Amino acid sequence: MRLVCISDTHGDHLQLNIPPGDVLIHSGDFSPMGSFLDALKFVNWFGAQPHKHKIFIAGNHDLFLERGNPSEISMFLASMPPSVHYLNDSDITIDGVKFWGSPIQPTFFNWAFNRDRGESIKKHWDLIHNDTDVHITHGPAWEVLDSTWDFDNRVMRYVGCTDLKEAIKRVRPIVHIFGHVHYSGGRVQVEKDLLSVNAAILDEKYQVANEPIIIDIDIIQRKAVSVL
Repeated sequence: MRLVCISDTHGDHLQLNIPPGDVLIHSGDFSPMGSFLDALKFVNWFGAQPHKHKIFIAGNHDLFLERGNPSEISMFLASMPPSVHYLNDSDITIDGVKFWGSPIQPTFFNWAFNRDRGESIKKHWDLIHNDTDVHITHGPAWEVLDSTWDFDNRVMRYVGCTDLKEAIKRVRPIVHIFGHVHYSGGRVQVEKDLLSVNAAILDEKYQVANEPIIIDIDIIQRKAVSVL
């Protein structure tokens, strides 16, 4: 199965050249400011992509999906094309591959889907099923493509989630796909059987800087290979 991974497009999705694949994944922050119109524009574009399945989660900028009127959110999600799947602490199985997605990240200013570190965020990670193959979150795990520049102290620092790191050790997915930290886009083989992908498209200056990342996964061998 070929996965095409993007994240943190912030409304600039029209600038992208999306490669072909089986499943197109967006791991949050598709909005510039988080309005209903942002979400509608994104889903219309996302649903029109030729990939048989499209999966997305929300990010901290996607405020409508957490703070909008609940009935409007429900109508919005119900109106999506059948090929588009929204995950919110939930899962979907496609051709034998189990995807789990969550928008939660450690508290970051006053944006959406914030949870304080510790028990408040851990309870979300405790929901992840042990048979998850592809784990999608908005934010990274601790010390995995989560470095960013601390302008106040003029040092690099890690901003990922330690509890998420422990959950990944428990679940042992084939791939962990995320974004949020624009500074650290890329991919890394964390362990022999775990590929971590920070699919952020925009850099820290909110300019399109990175290409979509292509991953081929073999569910039988439980192996993932980065193609691009």
